[in-house]
Amino acid sequence: MRNGPAVRRRKLGAELRRQRELTGMTSREAAGAVGWHQSKVSRIETGISGVKPADVARLLDVYRVSDPELRALLGALCGAGSKDAEGSRRGWWYAYRDLLPSAYLDFISLESEASHARTLETTVVPGLLQTREYARAVTRAALCDPPAEQVEELVRVRMARQSVLEGERPLQLRAVLDEAVLRHEVGGPEVIAGQLRHLLAMGSLPHVRLHVLPFTSGNHIGITGPFVIFSFPRIADLDVVVLDHLTSSLYLERKEDLRAYGSAFTTLQAHALSHENSLDYIAGISDGA
Repeated sequence: MRNGPAVRRRKLGAELRRQRELTGMTSREAAGAVGWHQSKVSRIETGISGVKPADVARLLDVYRVSDPELRALLGALCGAGSKDAEGSRRGWWYAYRDLLPSAYLDFISLESEASHARTLETTVVPGLLQTREYARAVTRAALCDPPAEQVEELVRVRMARQSVLEGERPLQLRAVLDEAVLRHEVGGPEVIAGQLRHLLAMGSLPHVRLHVLPFTSGNHIGITGPFVIFSFPRIADLDVVVLDHLTSSLYLERKEDLRAYGSAFTTLQAHALSHENSLDYIAGISDGA
């Protein structure tokens, strides 16, 4: 995706600007070093324009960035991706670009590149942990009389997203779940029973941690609504908070917002059950489902 989703473009541009400033170069000097007009560098750094992977590599050469991990991350943010176990998942959503709204493409691209995700869910199971049947029921409920074909395409996307939890370096996922998430019989008793069993299986993975907020936990900051915090390897400035609404998503990138939501998540986790006790709690609900 040469032009890339907007949030990812801004994140990439901001990091390229930071790398340039570390060298003491002006945007005019950087442009001259690669034979471009200054406006091209400015458009890239502000996220107005996308950038080819080869051009990112040229800029990083000029900025004397030799760290292979950093170069790989920035290459991935502009749509590049190797075919190894880590990178094979990158850019798969391109095939669905005509089906998905731009905000969802933003979300998927960030999720695919992130190293850690912290999420609060108050009504439904996080998409990365949903069964196919549960995802189908949620999709039908979220859309107004959707065609069956559209539902199945969106479910395929949901299932494909879950590949971030696989591979040599899977996404580190920590989820705080309001008890209502476990009690809503989405899709009916059989679907929710299967979903609860799946949560227990996913919770056994070393890179997935679940924390249940029981009804008895009382009022807490989570009543303001669900959110996701994506963090990226080694570059805190790439972190972003995502708030989902009925018709769109809001992306918060300011440091003040990141601190506030990071603190909120820590508080929620403190109110919630431990991972081990949460699995026992889910198992208890599952046994009665």
